[in-house]
Amino acid sequence: MAELTEAARALTVRRPGLCGMRQVGVSRAGRPLHLLSVGHARRAVLVVAGAHANEPTGGPTLLAVAEQVLRERRLRTGRSWHFLVCADPDGASLHRTPAPRSLLDYHLGFFRPAGPEQPEWSPAALPPDRLPPETRALTGVIDELRPYLQVSLHGTDLGGSWVQLTRDIPGLAAPFARSAARLRIPVETGASDAAGWPVSGPGVHVMPGPGAGAAYPSMPDDARHSTWYRTHRYGGLTAVVEVPMWASDLVDDRAPHPDPPAALRHLAHRLLCDARKVEEVHREALPRLYAPEGPLLRAARWGLDLVPGLASDWAHTPPADTTRAYVSSVDAFARRLPLRAAAMLLRVLREHDDRAAGRLEHLVRVWSASFADHFHARWVPLPHQVEHQSRTVVAAALHARGRAA
Repeated sequence: MAELTEAARALTVRRPGLCGMRQVGVSRAGRPLHLLSVGHARRAVLVVAGAHANEPTGGPTLLAVAEQVLRERRLRTGRSWHFLVCADPDGASLHRTPAPRSLLDYHLGFFRPAGPEQPEWSPAALPPDRLPPETRALTGVIDELRPYLQVSLHGTDLGGSWVQLTRDIPGLAAPFARSAARLRIPVETGASDAAGWPVSGPGVHVMPGPGAGAAYPSMPDDARHSTWYRTHRYGGLTAVVEVPMWASDLVDDRAPHPDPPAALRHLAHRLLCDARKVEEVHREALPRLYAPEGPLLRAARWGLDLVPGLASDWAHTPPADTTRAYVSSVDAFARRLPLRAAAMLLRVLREHDDRAAGRLEHLVRVWSASFADHFHARWVPLPHQVEHQSRTVVAAALHARGRAA
């Protein structure tokens, strides 16, 4: 985090007339939130990195885009660029594996806050007077800049790349697909995060309007209440660009699945069984954890609480998609929830030198290996992750130019 901030600050030293950097808020723990700005045009692009602590690629991408904007005058013509260096510095301090060698490494240092503590998602879960300061800083920047485009840099541990749009950006799908193909990054055509949404091209999903029903009725959050929609007040839109750390071609298989309902029922059953194993350790160890509940334990508990409703959604509602890609994306989701909860609970138990830590470590090791093996995971080199995400950000900024009111 400190290195990222210093690298951003160095750009302002190199080009002081064109770049500026200022503090726009503080985190709950008092860490500063910095905004790097390039150019002076009124029409603005806002790029947000670090909204999820476990998705570290956004920081290097943010710097790469800022460097490109400085090099290429055409990108500054008629627009200024603004970069929120890290939306959740407290979370970033708790996720300890910025350059993992394996999925096991990644999970042994894993942290992702509970939904109400995530800067972009807290408005979907909390009343306005309880929003965290990181969220208030982000919405304040949006209200000040009124960007025609906000780009939120996200990532997935294992899978493919996809884009979520709050409004369509005509013309984005083609450069997005070309970039992914050149770098051998699969396109997640059936992303479970965008289940049932309209598409404007493979892997480019457009969020449905207010009247649309949710594919997973039990999920407590709604993207339409997130900070992604704040830009709509000013005629703008948001693009969420996802890129994988490990790639799997299974999430880009558009062939019909032979029996999606049966597959989802199986995944729902496995999800419940895996979560039960973590719950058992949690119940046994909790009386021995005398310290106040911290962010790791809150996040693990929040993830486990999602499981019963989500499993019911998969088992009892018609599939939002019938492709093999969608079933594989749901499969990955079903593996992540209990694995992440186990990983964060394991960190808590290790801090307390608790005797139940060994049981959880075994689950984290077995599930990490199974996840990688089943999906034939292959590492996407960090420069490729950054290049693809950067290309997509720039393409979105160019193609979305005419969308703002």
